[in-house]
Amino acid sequence: MPSTLTQLAADLDAGRTTSLQLTEQALARIADPAGEGARVFTSVYAEQARAAARASDTLRAAGLRRSPIEGLPVSVKDLFDVAGETTLAGSVVLRGKPVAQASAVVVQNLVKAGAIVIGKTNMTEFAYSGLGINPHYGTPQNAWERGVAGGRIPGGSSSGAAISVSDGMAFAAVGSDTGGSVRIPSAFNGLTGFKPTAARVSMQGVLPLSVYLDSIGPLAASVECCAIMDAVLAGIDYVAPHAHPLRGLRLLAPTNVVLDGMDDHVASAYRATLAKLSAAGAVIVEEEVPAFNELAAINAKGGFTAAEAYAWHRGLIAENHDGYDQRVVSRILRGKDMGAADLLDVLHARTRWIARVEAQLAGFDAMVMPTVPVIAPRIADLQASDEAYYGANGKILRNPTLINFLDGCAVSLPCHAAGSAPVGLSLAAAGGQDQRLLSIALAVEGLLAA
Repeated sequence: MPSTLTQLAADLDAGRTTSLQLTEQALARIADPAGEGARVFTSVYAEQARAAARASDTLRAAGLRRSPIEGLPVSVKDLFDVAGETTLAGSVVLRGKPVAQASAVVVQNLVKAGAIVIGKTNMTEFAYSGLGINPHYGTPQNAWERGVAGGRIPGGSSSGAAISVSDGMAFAAVGSDTGGSVRIPSAFNGLTGFKPTAARVSMQGVLPLSVYLDSIGPLAASVECCAIMDAVLAGIDYVAPHAHPLRGLRLLAPTNVVLDGMDDHVASAYRATLAKLSAAGAVIVEEEVPAFNELAAINAKGGFTAAEAYAWHRGLIAENHDGYDQRVVSRILRGKDMGAADLLDVLHARTRWIARVEAQLAGFDAMVMPTVPVIAPRIADLQASDEAYYGANGKILRNPTLINFLDGCAVSLPCHAAGSAPVGLSLAAAGGQDQRLLSIALAVEGLLAA
């Protein structure tokens, strides 16, 4: 399990390590030819990171600490502008395009907080898949059964982000989440991932997939790590969450849609977790959420992502269609057939849909479900077949995207038995309940670790 940010900060404060030592350790893991570094990072800022680490050590020696992540190496997804670089977003079609004139607000916030930005991480091209497969830069292998039959997918679209943390190349990662792209790779790699309410973190300087659904969140070792990173990304002071009492906690466990096609391993881990929560005094109400049955029909023509992605990409596609990952561009082109009326239909349906789901959630503290209904599939199986690729992508995105459409917040926590395939437990709430949800997740995390 990766070290937590609080453990590392304590080591720095006590003089047991230095920021430069941690940075060199991360850079060595990135450069290890036997590791995943070449597939995890699209850019590595080795000299800048070393310089920032030395500066951080000097400040700490003078008794100064800019934030709880002072001096700690973190990675950022290749979707965020870094001044002086072209943001490639896991693609090759943007090579040679103008460089960013300023870094994204979230990157600026990390630098102000004293984080060591170690590099940019690989991703599904233009963030348009939940699998993490990238034909341009390679696909980082999941740590689970790595090397066995070509390895398993890392999850996407924040694929490199997850492996950067699981493999100690960074101690936290920043990803984006339009339909699960922070939570899916967290679930598949035994990490904790947090998707905040979208408006909480600035999208300025971030290449969009869907402005209606995009949100920015951390992948890290624990709920507390995610809460720390979330405060930094949002540009606010960190207030440590306190574990919410489990006794009397009311959790809605949907029985429709989210359990469809669940494999035996995920089902076993999920049921065992619900049993632990019940034994700890939580009240779990299993019932249908009727609105969930309607989302596929609402998005039947492609939804926000297809319409918005096509609007953003149509010029680039005309210029270099063949340069795209063909499984990504085919999904983007669904938006070509959507008209203004179709998009307005989705907008209006979303407003009604959110109202219905929030009304049902009103009597509960949070909603609980499997983050993803299956364990990570094998890379080779999905690369070999379009049918397998699209089928897996739809199933893997299905549960997380419900919360994006809700404009809610969600945490994915590891809930599998030690030594078995990683499984994520999703705790979710309506928009604006981020701090309370983190407190609930902290309590559940403690229970699962006991």
